[in-house]
Amino acid sequence: MKSTAAMVGGDLVLRSPFSSASGCTCILSLKRHSLASLGSRRPNSCTNFAPNRHAPCLPITHLKNRIHKLSRLVPRAAESTQPSSIAATSADKPTVPDNEFSLAKVSFGVIGLSVGVSLLSYGFGAYFNILPGSEWSALMLTYGFPLAIIGMALKYAELKPVPCLTYSDAEALREKCSTPILTQVRNDVTRYRYGDEQHLEEALKRIFQYGLGGGIPRRSAPMLQRIREEVTEDGKYSVVLVFEAKALEFSDFKRREAKFTSFFGPGITAEVVEGEKNIYEVKLISNTTL
Repeated sequence: MKSTAAMVGGDLVLRSPFSSASGCTCILSLKRHSLASLGSRRPNSCTNFAPNRHAPCLPITHLKNRIHKLSRLVPRAAESTQPSSIAATSADKPTVPDNEFSLAKVSFGVIGLSVGVSLLSYGFGAYFNILPGSEWSALMLTYGFPLAIIGMALKYAELKPVPCLTYSDAEALREKCSTPILTQVRNDVTRYRYGDEQHLEEALKRIFQYGLGGGIPRRSAPMLQRIREEVTEDGKYSVVLVFEAKALEFSDFKRREAKFTSFFGPGITAEVVEGEKNIYEVKLISNTTL
């Protein structure tokens, strides 16, 4: 079914295909002198061109009000995303790469095992005349075997260093604002250790009181994952200890805040912050200011 149009007395008459169903005909009269009168109509007037006269007609003023409300919602949506942008800029702070060489950052287990195995291999090769230096084969076998054993033992008992993230502004304050204990903590956890089950084992044992009344089981002890050197909002140097504790809650750390302060003091203030799932941060903030 199609609409039909015809010229009647200089007017354009549009007949809708729904005229038979609704009993009415939609006639659009476009006279030459009426085109100029369209611009003089009131903005909120609405001419119904629909076949059904009962169809809703929305005035122009209502449309303007809705557009105005939508324009007011756009700045609010932008403001709601502002905290995430602020967090992104704080994460983009310049960091300092740890390129300083130190023997403490070298695994003695790897060194002993490598030297011992090398001496044993060459000693056996020289002993069977596969390699030159048969007169030194006995000496190489004598020292190579214990070195390999010691290297394997150290490799088995070693505790790898934790990653350390240092921001450039924190490095500038480290020399003048860091306390001796904070310096020792940073140096201890960023080097290889031997015989310890975890980093800061003695400190965690006293703070969380393993197996004692009011304490926690040894199997629930938090594990140090990494540390971070940063500057607080009020310009103080701090060392952040990031722990993972699947069996503990935030309240277990929060009520021991004073114990962290007393153990790693004097001259620092400890603050506990809850991070991601099962992650808790202990901020050791130096009270020394420039």
